[in-house]
Amino acid sequence: MNSLELLGPLAWGEPCGTAQLKASAEDFQVDEVLDIALSGSGEHLWLWVEKRLLNTEEAARRLAKAAGVSLRNISYAGLKDRQALTRQWFSIHLPGKSDPQLSDAEGEDLRILDRQRHSRKLQRGAHSANGFTIRLTDLKADRAALEARLQLIAAQGVPNYFGLQRFAENGNNLLGALEYAQRNELPQQRNLRSRLLSTGRSALFNRVLAQRVKNQTWNSAQVGDVLAFTGSRSFFIAGLDDCDDPRLAQLDVHPTGPLWGDGDMPSQGQTLQEEQHVATIWPELCVWLERANLKQERRILRLPVRDLSWSYPSNDCLQLHFILPAGCFATVVLRELVDLLSVTEAVHACES
Repeated sequence: MNSLELLGPLAWGEPCGTAQLKASAEDFQVDEVLDIALSGSGEHLWLWVEKRLLNTEEAARRLAKAAGVSLRNISYAGLKDRQALTRQWFSIHLPGKSDPQLSDAEGEDLRILDRQRHSRKLQRGAHSANGFTIRLTDLKADRAALEARLQLIAAQGVPNYFGLQRFAENGNNLLGALEYAQRNELPQQRNLRSRLLSTGRSALFNRVLAQRVKNQTWNSAQVGDVLAFTGSRSFFIAGLDDCDDPRLAQLDVHPTGPLWGDGDMPSQGQTLQEEQHVATIWPELCVWLERANLKQERRILRLPVRDLSWSYPSNDCLQLHFILPAGCFATVVLRELVDLLSVTEAVHACES
């Protein structure tokens, strides 16, 4: 499967040129944004950890071993890229225990930058956003076109596709989900089951979004749309007056698409018809997700790119800084700028 099949069409026209992504780990840096005030006391030790070329799950295993606790005692908000330099929070449940010696977990690929006590463990999905610092090297692009495209993205965002990372190399995660759906079975292994169910929902969402991009309605509201604020799980149905809501232009409110599951879709009218049409493309996948005890949820169709800034460290290098809501993919921002010549192991990474 190619990227167009797994994602969908671009919103802002052909890429402005070519560049290389992740020539080194430092070219792709991620900082977790966590809006939680730590109390300084409690039975949970929170760690601010820097990882280089190391995935989140392996870091958790090393912290558990060094602390002498079960892996179940280690918590984190989300998975971060392996082929990158990332900083994120972990927590260790240590009831009645003093702070452990964790030097055995550290090395060139893992450093503990801060540690604080707190009364509660770190919950999955607790982070509000991720900050990115990305260098695109071997850049060959028209500078004027690139500047105009960056301004456009800063003002209007990009389609909020699930990135190629979600589907694995050659779309193997999606192929696996479709195979299980056709057999009407669920994987016994918990991690595999979770990954394939998530992949199935992502593929259906991307299909809906791809059609909205094709129709040029992905960043505007139509009557019957389900609208939501950035980062909010609550939503409301768009009436005629809501289509001119100034908060849409301010990138505060967005149309949403379905994360497939059991239950009725809240969308109405033409929007509902367009979303239900997806069920005619992969009917087995839709039924499989409904029977897996997943509930209908929504995801914003438009991805606001906050605090976007850029510079040129050299003539063939573009450096970007921006913040994305949790669960969104930096690579879908980059694809609106340039064709990436080499995404080293990007399909094996995960942004969340």
